[in-house]
Amino acid sequence: MRVNPAEPTFRALEAVYRGAVPEFGNEWRAGVARSAAAIEKAAKGDSAVYGVNTGFGKLASVRIPPADVERLQRNLVVSHCAGLGDLLPDDVVRLAMTLKVCSLARGASGVRPELVDFLAEMLRRGVVPEIPSQGSVGASGDLAPLAHLAAAMMGEGRSRLDGKPLASEEALRRSGLAPLAFRAKEGLAMVNGTQVSAALALGGLFDAWRIAVSSLTTGAMSTDAAMGSSAPFRPEIHELRGHQGQKDAAAALRSLLANSEIRESHRHGDERVQDPYCLRCQPQVLGAALTLMRQAGAVLRIEAGSVTDNPLVLEDGTILSGGNFHGEPVGLAADQIAIAVSETGAISQRRIALLVDPAMSFGLPAFLTDEPGLNSGLMITDISSAALASENKALSNPRSVDSTPTSANQEDHVAMSCHAARRLLEMNRNLARIVAIEAVCAAQGLEYRAPLRTSEPLRRAAAVVRKVSPRLRGDRALAGELEEVAELVLGGMLVPEDAPSLEVGP
Repeated sequence: MRVNPAEPTFRALEAVYRGAVPEFGNEWRAGVARSAAAIEKAAKGDSAVYGVNTGFGKLASVRIPPADVERLQRNLVVSHCAGLGDLLPDDVVRLAMTLKVCSLARGASGVRPELVDFLAEMLRRGVVPEIPSQGSVGASGDLAPLAHLAAAMMGEGRSRLDGKPLASEEALRRSGLAPLAFRAKEGLAMVNGTQVSAALALGGLFDAWRIAVSSLTTGAMSTDAAMGSSAPFRPEIHELRGHQGQKDAAAALRSLLANSEIRESHRHGDERVQDPYCLRCQPQVLGAALTLMRQAGAVLRIEAGSVTDNPLVLEDGTILSGGNFHGEPVGLAADQIAIAVSETGAISQRRIALLVDPAMSFGLPAFLTDEPGLNSGLMITDISSAALASENKALSNPRSVDSTPTSANQEDHVAMSCHAARRLLEMNRNLARIVAIEAVCAAQGLEYRAPLRTSEPLRRAAAVVRKVSPRLRGDRALAGELEEVAELVLGGMLVPEDAPSLEVGP
């Protein structure tokens, strides 16, 4: 998959996240070589240049002699390998590596083209560093996680080669690579940056969007199973408000419900004036979530092609210190995505509750089972979904508003962007399970409407669910098959054919 380092697209980045091997072309080489030459000159000069011939952070006033410049870079990397906790998933690490290539290839970081090539070759040959998930506050970038990435390039720490855990030196050797020794500023360029936070946020966004548009399918299934009205999805309503996400959600729901025999059976003479909000307000609620995710995505799309280390080399060779490594944009975007994920699950959960409640479901049996009382049916799936939705509500509380000063108060305001984004992994897993439970309940409800049939798109969706979760005719343990349906949701098997796109506009 071709990735333009200056302007990586969501299509390319999501393909990498899903397993594609990135390719970066060669247009970047001249600019990278130019900035590397400027750093090499500075390393031999008399003027103090942060991180090139000085210490780091609070130790920036300490001058480093030219003979120790390379040792300085190695010491920086190994000293910052202080990450803790579970390892990040390989798909996140590969995306972080891709983002780091994009950043370095912009030609403002002062690294050699050989370093960029090395990182790209690790991706091509399947070498994925093992990176602990905890330890970053999102300024000065993701120091600890990126240090573990940089250490693997030097042959230190551990990596996985095609999924097999090995010492990094051995993983490099087996892949045909020799460990890389960092020169002036290169270790600093590797550990500075927002690439781990951004990779977590982007991966969280890609999965959240996939699950959210899948909930359009399950929401349409629930609407038909409950014999709800499609009138609230008419375009005239949504044009009058104007939000693009709302219009897109309504259009998808109309398409999914088109030509349903169930809907046609009660289009005239329905005694209900209005459906509950969880059915009627799907475009407004999910549409707002889609809009929020697009807004966060616009920030992350810029971040993906950004230069976020320090100091930076300008085209005229000037070297400037700044603060592009601060993760505030990523942290705020991650908090937005988390809110959207929580609300998507909250309204899905209310549709589940409606379907299992005979007072609300317009003729469906209690808990969607034959012989209620003897059978409990889908009673506890409602409770499980409520528990998951509650967890996500708590997890959606903002992370970016917190700041704990670090590095002897040199870094006195930090972003907390890394765990703001990392919690999206857990939230998306919870959301996929909620949507899976809705899919099972809605499929069961649709079957109780026979001989009337739902629309063709919804029949196909129900068939996907029924491959791993057969119709419930008597009580059985459901945990395993609910997890299987959740995997189908995560895999995009319930995404509508005409699903709204994450990336819209210029």
